[in-house]
Amino acid sequence: MSNHLLSLLIWLPMAGAVPVLIAGARGSASRWIALAVAVATFVASLFLLPAYHTDGAVMQLVESTPWIASLHVNYALGVDGISVALILLTSFVGVLVIVGAWDVIKDNKPHQYMAAMLVLEGLLIGVFCATDALLFYVFFEAMLIPMFILIGIWGGPRRVYATLKFFIYTFLGSIFMLVGLIYLYHKAGTFDMATLAHLPLTMKEQSWLFFAFLIAFAIKIPMVPVHTWLPDAHVEAPTGGSVVLAAVMLKVGGYGFLRFSLPIVPDASAHYAWLVIVLSLIPVVYIGYVALVQEDMKKLVAYSSIAHMGFVTLGIFIAFMLVRDLGNVDAANLGVQGAMVQMMSHGFVSGAMFSCIGVMYDRLHTRMIKDYGGLVNVMPWFAFFMVFFAMANCGLPGTSGFVGEFMVILASFSANPWIALIAAFTLIIGAAYTLWLVKRVVWGKVTNEKVAAMKDINGREAFVLTAFAVVVLAIGVWPQPLVHLMGGSIDHLVQQLAISKI
Repeated sequence: MSNHLLSLLIWLPMAGAVPVLIAGARGSASRWIALAVAVATFVASLFLLPAYHTDGAVMQLVESTPWIASLHVNYALGVDGISVALILLTSFVGVLVIVGAWDVIKDNKPHQYMAAMLVLEGLLIGVFCATDALLFYVFFEAMLIPMFILIGIWGGPRRVYATLKFFIYTFLGSIFMLVGLIYLYHKAGTFDMATLAHLPLTMKEQSWLFFAFLIAFAIKIPMVPVHTWLPDAHVEAPTGGSVVLAAVMLKVGGYGFLRFSLPIVPDASAHYAWLVIVLSLIPVVYIGYVALVQEDMKKLVAYSSIAHMGFVTLGIFIAFMLVRDLGNVDAANLGVQGAMVQMMSHGFVSGAMFSCIGVMYDRLHTRMIKDYGGLVNVMPWFAFFMVFFAMANCGLPGTSGFVGEFMVILASFSANPWIALIAAFTLIIGAAYTLWLVKRVVWGKVTNEKVAAMKDINGREAFVLTAFAVVVLAIGVWPQPLVHLMGGSIDHLVQQLAISKI
């Protein structure tokens, strides 16, 4: 099974979408088939853990088959520790979004919704497996299609505007990456990512390629100033779409930096690291204040995501300053580890926050903060989960939200105390907008008769929120297994930062 495990993980959910569509909208057959496929994919992804050897730095579980022979393009797959962690995140969230939409998407073509979710899951896993740059690009672009459909069909009143903005932003950024990949192909004669990582490039070439990759991946994360598509996409997307978008799709940008910018253009990445660090610190302060004034809960959490993802790019690029300027490999390792833990943590915490908002929206059909208040009086179990995830979003010690941010702040302090001070400010501003949200929505007296009639979470919703809570707490209390899984890959990556191509 391990010989083709990665292909199974990619194509099982996409093939599973076919019987879901055939089952049609009548009855619940399509939902049960979709759930069975999602669970099977998650179970299959668990086999990655015994099959992957954490002490190795090279790609494992490698598959390679000629795809476009005339261009030396291969269907090439492989994983390292970082890929394994992200695949597990994707398959885990895949099960929860199917369960979460069980009774919510029931009258509006539920079979098509479930099928789109499964196709999206397969394409996302493909992004984290691809070791051929053109194959990566195909998966990178193709995942826009099911998300475009999810927002465009099952989204809110302004869904057409949101889908077009989402597609134009992300597709435009991808064009720059494609041009860069074509240039690299003409230099190397292959799209193999390992070969491209060792391809000699001048500083001028690296600089152009660096900005081509930066535009593509900065839009995906997203980074300021190309972030404006995200709040609109989140607000209009159905709950499941928001969960996948925040929990997994945003991680593709950070993953792209690790696979392309750092190994292929290390000198340009080191030279322009200051730019990425500045663009990472801006969301910590500026976006935090923007989140404070939001009246829509989804917009608030969307802006929160931008701020938290700033820690990912900060941890990655602060490593260049630590390795090349200060020779502090240990601190650089800590920074990249923190960035990766933050990526994983944000996936679970943001997914849980959007799930909580979905629970409220399903009952009252509004996301406006002013329409709620006093939920603890009528929905005590929901209030428990909402407060717990809000604490994790603030970075409370004992939750996963604290671990990654703390590691990045520590690494930043070794590079420059002022950078660490600005980064740490997010703990204050993050607590401000998150706790103010909780105060207005959860606490206080019930002043709205519609809120008074709201029922507490049911078994399905309790399952989804409990699953998120267990992982958030597990990583917060015992992050070592996750750090160990990615440790060998991160060590190898940090060692590459010191190697110049000039």
